[in-house]
Amino acid sequence: MLVDLLNELASKCDLVHNPTMAWTCLIIAGILEIGWAIGLKYTEGFSRLWPSVATLGAMIASFALLSVALKTIPVGTGYAVWTGIGAAGTAIIGMAFLGESREALRILCILLIIAGGLGLKFVPVAKL
Repeated sequence: MLVDLLNELASKCDLVHNPTMAWTCLIIAGILEIGWAIGLKYTEGFSRLWPSVATLGAMIASFALLSVALKTIPVGTGYAVWTGIGAAGTAIIGMAFLGESREALRILCILLIIAGGLGLKFVPVAKL
């Protein structure tokens, strides 16, 4: 239902041919992925109602926006950037707020994830 609504909105707004909007949708989807990844910690195995509802809502919205973005962005690039935003963002939040390790090598690895996502965004896509 939400996916259908977003797809209808995307077609009315001509998002399919607007790369800026597609990338905006992808970045928002990645931020929502951070939200649901962190949210999983607070659901306690989906045994807590409101954290579970919020986490599932973020999951659905994240996937819906990813599907809209992939109408314009190549799937390999879009998926890699989406997961990169989620992985790096979740690790950064874990280090900043959840007491996770802040070792230099871990930070370097996060920077490599970010560099890979930026590289995929800015490298021209050859069409076959």
